[in-house]
Order: sequence, then structure tokens, then C-alpha cells
Amino acid sequence: MTSKISNKNKVILSNVARNTIEIFLKNGQRTKFSIEIAEILELRAVFVTLWEKESGKLRGCIGDIEARYPLVESVSKNAISAALEDPRFEPLTINELDNINIEISVLSILRKIQPEEIEIGRHGLILVKGSSRSVFLPEVAVSQGWNRKTFLDELSLKAGMNKESWKDPGTELLCFESESWFEN
Repeated sequence: MTSKISNKNKVILSNVARNTIEIFLKNGQRTKFSIEIAEILELRAVFVTLWEKESGKLRGCIGDIEARYPLVESVSKNAISAALEDPRFEPLTINELDNINIEISVLSILRKIQPEEIEIGRHGLILVKGSSRSVFLPEVAVSQGWNRKTFLDELSLKAGMNKESWKDPGTELLCFESESWFEN
């Protein structure tokens, strides 16, 4: 895992995510942040996950699996996408925002992994075969109570393939670790 994010910067990034969503829902404008903190300007891959506070249900989750933007930009961009562009959900409304808890996950660099090396709770996984691709953050297997085989089977199904497609020779497995936190 690459460097840990300081608690101070976690608070800043959580505020960036919430403020970005709020401003965008109110006036359709993307916020520009002029933050001069080196850690927040590093290129990092990020997922932003929205949870309903009352029910605990997933409300949106979008992210990048490869670092292409500075951390602050990645959080801002993916916060808006999680709120409005997750195809599994209706776009978030301004009235729902107070009932949303925001989780941010900063990913490490991707590396190839063999199925027997996977550690539940430590590794997030990406499965790639041809044009099919799927990803699960490390906490998904833990929250679902999955073992390694079920994690891989579910990853295959999410990619639109058969359950055990992860065993096929042409299938590539990549892993990453993530540092995740909730706002507040």
C-alpha cells in the first residue's frame, strides 16, 4: 500500500466530496479547488461511495482504478459521478443529500495476482477478459461474508461472464489495496 492519507487531509477530502455534490446539485457547476497540499495533489485512483444513512443501503459508487488525476480532483469528479451517473440508481437529489454518508477509498497501484494469493479484506480485485471487466473494493467481500472462491465467482458474474470464468487462462486478475474512510 502506498502512503497513508493524514487525518487532516481525510477531513479536507470528505468536505470536498460533500461540497462538490451539493454545489453541483444546486447549480450544475463543477467546483475548482485551489488546495496547495502536496498529498492532496498526488495522482491517485479513488472511489467515492454513497450510503443512505438511515437504511445503510448503497446509493451510488463510482471510481477510477488507475491514477489519472490529482487526489482532490479525483474525489470531486467521482463524487459527482457517484451521485448522478451510477447506472444502478436514479440520480441523487438535493433533498436526499442530508441522508447520505460519503465513503472515500484511495487505491494503491494495481498489480497482477494469482487466486491463491488473494487475502479477503486486504485485496480489491479487478477481473479482465477481452472487453469484459469488473471490480470490487476490498470491503465488499468482507461485508458480504464471501470466501476467496465466492469473491472470484461474484467478480466473474459482475463482469457478465459465467461464475468460474476467473479460472480461464485468458482472464487476468489484478489486485489493489485501499485506504477507506467515512466523512465525520
